[in-house]
Amino acid sequence: MSPLAKRAEEYLTIRRALGYKLAGYDAVLREFTDWLDSRGATVVTAENAVRWVTRSRPATSPIRQRQLLTMVRCFAEYLHAVDPRTEAPAKDLLPARYERKAPYLYSSAELAGLMATARSLAPPLKAATYETLVGLLACTGLRFGEAAGLDRTDVSLAEADLLVRFGKNGRSRHVPIHETTVAALSAYAAERDRLCPHPGAPSFFVSVRGRRLAPSSTHAVFATLRRSVGLDASGRGRPPRLHDLRHGFIVGTMLAWRREGVDVQARLPVLSTYVGHVDPKATYWYHQAAPELLALAARRLEPQGDVE
Repeated sequence: MSPLAKRAEEYLTIRRALGYKLAGYDAVLREFTDWLDSRGATVVTAENAVRWVTRSRPATSPIRQRQLLTMVRCFAEYLHAVDPRTEAPAKDLLPARYERKAPYLYSSAELAGLMATARSLAPPLKAATYETLVGLLACTGLRFGEAAGLDRTDVSLAEADLLVRFGKNGRSRHVPIHETTVAALSAYAAERDRLCPHPGAPSFFVSVRGRRLAPSSTHAVFATLRRSVGLDASGRGRPPRLHDLRHGFIVGTMLAWRREGVDVQARLPVLSTYVGHVDPKATYWYHQAAPELLALAARRLEPQGDVE
């Protein structure tokens, strides 16, 4: 193993010991140090970092090239402390901006249609599971993985609380739920236990085989529900997704606050914590995600003048 490759392993070990996950860094830094070794380079420079990203990966998208350069930059900043000859690429190199697509916002009628269609699925356990899952995602903004990761012990109906132990970036949080949600989850739990008295997993939501819901099969079922209620692309580009239920909850919450005259900016940290965003900036993005709805809400809040 070359000295640079050893330094890369050392860097990853130290950073992970500090709590950083650095997912995907191993393969990237291994490829980068192998490329340097093949050219006899013993020092990381801004020039060879950019050359590796752009010339050795000509088909890579600008967004991915920037991600790769960021990984190399972090490694180079670490190396500079032990080898001053190291040059870390400047942060403004290879500028690229990821444009997030606007989420699809389901109407109340569309949500009702999805749940009604789920209710007609067979067998009955599948129907109960997917009707309740869609409803829970819509009224709490949970990510699918968070809902699927819930164990029975994580759902406290008496306390009206969900414990999300497998949130994004490994962060856990408590999610208070409304009494109507408690009633729906309670009804599902009773039906689940009746139809599947001996499940093969401790998960709250179970498949027809009594196992934890798998992403691939769940998204396939949702695609069927979506088609059944006429929500395929139909010229809109990307078809509505299960994850858009989360977007709808966040946007709907902010719109409701605006209609009530609540200071949304002041309440954003509360919403961010509830939905599991690390930074309120991630939640603020929704101001741009649905500008037409926010503009409508703003107009509704404008003074209407005196009525004679």
